[in-house]
Amino acid sequence: MSRAELAASEVVALLSAYFADPHTPIPPQQPNCGTPYQRRVWLALQQIPVGEVRTYGELSAELKSSPRAVAQACRANPLPILIPCHRVVSASGLGGYMGKKSGTELEIKRWLLHHEGHV
Repeated sequence: MSRAELAASEVVALLSAYFADPHTPIPPQQPNCGTPYQRRVWLALQQIPVGEVRTYGELSAELKSSPRAVAQACRANPLPILIPCHRVVSASGLGGYMGKKSGTELEIKRWLLHHEGHV
């Protein structure tokens, strides 16, 4: 089995476990892409517990950054779900997901949060 096939099968196994039980631990992911800042945001996202959310403002304060910069890093996330950018919301609602503020993408975010027990 090639490294790519192994990586793909590992991702499928992690996602299958998550969809069966969102409390299944997912090992920290460290993508080989992104800027140093994006990687900092992605690491912070992985610290948000299942069933909890943080606002863009809360996360940006923690990172000594701006909410817009956090949102842009979330949008650039190469591993949604495994790096749970869906756990970041706006102060006034869900915010966006995958660069969209409505439509299917936002319904996916809503479903993921519901799946994790955040109502």
